Amino acid sequence: MTEHVLSEVSGGVLTLTFNRPEKKNALTRAMYQSLADGIDRADADAAIHCVLIQANGDMFTAGNDLADFAAVNRGEADANAAREGGNPLLNALERAKTPIVAAVNGRAVGVGTTMLLHCDLVFVAEDALLTTPFVNLALVPEAASSMLLPARIGHARAFAMFVLGEAVDAKKAAEWGIANAVVANGELRARARAAAEAVASRAPASVAATKALMRRPAEPIKARYGEEGRLFAAQLKSPEAAEAFAAFAEKRAPDFSKTREPA
Repeated sequence: MTEHVLSEVSGGVLTLTFNRPEKKNALTRAMYQSLADGIDRADADAAIHCVLIQANGDMFTAGNDLADFAAVNRGEADANAAREGGNPLLNALERAKTPIVAAVNGRAVGVGTTMLLHCDLVFVAEDALLTTPFVNLALVPEAASSMLLPARIGHARAFAMFVLGEAVDAKKAAEWGIANAVVANGELRARARAAAEAVASRAPASVAATKALMRRPAEPIKARYGEEGRLFAAQLKSPEAAEAFAAFAEKRAPDFSKTREPA
């Protein structure tokens, strides 16, 4: 485990905690790998019956560390390292057999929201705010969210989240079925922990089989992972993305008119 992802096993629950609060828990490649290793460990360890994902600090996660994306755009890193097919966390979430509970406080940006579509129980604090601003960064959705989110909340709502970057607060997240319940900030961890322990106390083979049945068919999700990944990698190297990353760094609105090809 990297120092930015804390790991603890207790009561049949593996708790994975984002621990990069000074950077708003922006996820690095090393953090993705640590989280994936934790999920795979849960599947391999008969003593672990549930995974709980939470975060230190005032934000669940700011999403992918944009410095990694900018490096790919400049040609300093491999696009496959940032694309869907190369993200170890998202691949681990897709194949996970162990139930996963998420406790979301503050903002959950990009992958911080799309990963919730692969969790089995989600609890959000009153201050939670979910956003998927992929198009704002000239990118495309990932984690099969282009399929899973419209199926969960409807096309129009999902389109507004993806294309307009509209935020979803805790109340809407629960009402729309992204989360199970809204919890007072000070009670979030206890509520999520109690749920994880309740899951862990059930017959493990029965729970795993139930999760597997609910996740089938898996092939469309895998296919969407690949399709999104190819488009994500292409966009990551595009002039549009270069302008989006520059605008973000300069704290201004992007001007995509300069990236258009002449007619």
